[in-house]
Amino acid sequence: MALRTNWSEQVCPIARGVDVLGDAWALLILREVFAGNRRFDPIRSDLGISDAVLSRRLAELVDAGLLDKVAYAGSVRPRWEYRLTPSGADTLPVLHAVARWGAGHTTSPDPGRIMTVRCADCGTDARSADWCTGCRRPLTRSNTIWFRARDPRTPISLAE
Repeated sequence: MALRTNWSEQVCPIARGVDVLGDAWALLILREVFAGNRRFDPIRSDLGISDAVLSRRLAELVDAGLLDKVAYAGSVRPRWEYRLTPSGADTLPVLHAVARWGAGHTTSPDPGRIMTVRCADCGTDARSADWCTGCRRPLTRSNTIWFRARDPRTPISLAE
């Protein structure tokens, strides 16, 4: 996902990572797919993103190997679902780190509503981007539950 400068050939892994994940829409789209929102129209509605921008960003995430594009039935014209690849699933700690940083260093318009990341294995709220401090296991899609700020009472299982 090239930005103004192509950093894909840089030796620095941070530069190469930013080349793929440095666009804010990319992270927000990945958040939606992790939460089970896999189709174009619902992603567009939830993010308030234009068709053109979403189409371009989804294609870039597919080209980068983070999402797979899978056809689904039910329409005359082809329709697609977007599913995380193993590489896409590996972005989970990145999303958690951004969420933790945002919660600690930005001002929420509604401080009472926060995103909570919880270990499904032991029920501990995560205090790390990638590790449960309760049961001392890595936080993965299969053992992580999100409670999103917009609906903090409804758990979202990230396991597919």
